[in-house]
Amino acid sequence: MTADPRLAKLSLNQRTTERWSVREAVDGCVRAGIPAIGLWREPVAEIGVPAAASLVADAGLRVSSLCRGGFLTAADAAARAEALADNRRAVDEAAGLGTDCLVLVVGGLPPGSRDLAGARARVADALTELAPYAGERGVRLALEPLHPMYCADRAVLSTLGQALDLAEAFPVDQVGVVVDTFHVWWDPDVWRQIARAGARIASFQVCDFLTPLPADVLLGRGMMGDGHIDFPPLRRAVAAAGYTGDTEVEIFNAEVWATDPDQVVATMVERYVELVLAD
Repeated sequence: MTADPRLAKLSLNQRTTERWSVREAVDGCVRAGIPAIGLWREPVAEIGVPAAASLVADAGLRVSSLCRGGFLTAADAAARAEALADNRRAVDEAAGLGTDCLVLVVGGLPPGSRDLAGARARVADALTELAPYAGERGVRLALEPLHPMYCADRAVLSTLGQALDLAEAFPVDQVGVVVDTFHVWWDPDVWRQIARAGARIASFQVCDFLTPLPADVLLGRGMMGDGHIDFPPLRRAVAAAGYTGDTEVEIFNAEVWATDPDQVVATMVERYVELVLAD
């Protein structure tokens, strides 16, 4: 649908334009010539999966991913059961939206716990239950390793290598990985791990790493070009590994969220072409 072939694999992750509803984000993609969108469960729930799916399809867009499932590290049996049930619902939502990629942020340490090994083991146990369910519905669980500063509270998977160690226990169409530049750019082993990932790369996400980080480090993701990441080598490595899917721009940043969303999207498109696609 896009008139600019350079944008053929660009996707707007909905969180980048945080105040836009599903309808507004879809319309914004159409105005900007962006052919894909990464949706989040909460705004989708406001209108329901069928309505969201219709909005995307009627606009001629595709859903590159659904965020997010995960948070699988609870030690309490009842909390673990609820997490598994919620992730099954997320799988069903992804299938209903027509995307085969459900991003998983696996969860951090339970309150008061220091048992990192135990938390990681519970993620592996949960995948054993969830992966076949997802595969039967044509959805792949995409494990997203997060920067180590998030290990305690958000993701006990901190490197692409750790994510692959878990993913490789399952068929490639059931469990894959996310390569997010913000989370992996620092890793000296990232090149070997991207090559190792190959067909398990389920999503490629980009944004920049800012310094100084804000007090809320969750909001330290910047527009491409505003931080420290050299994007083309990572893009080329992912492509060399065989990934042919979309490049999602996912930014958590208070200043970006306060800016007019159409301006954010215009800047995003400009920076994507100049900085991500650069040779």
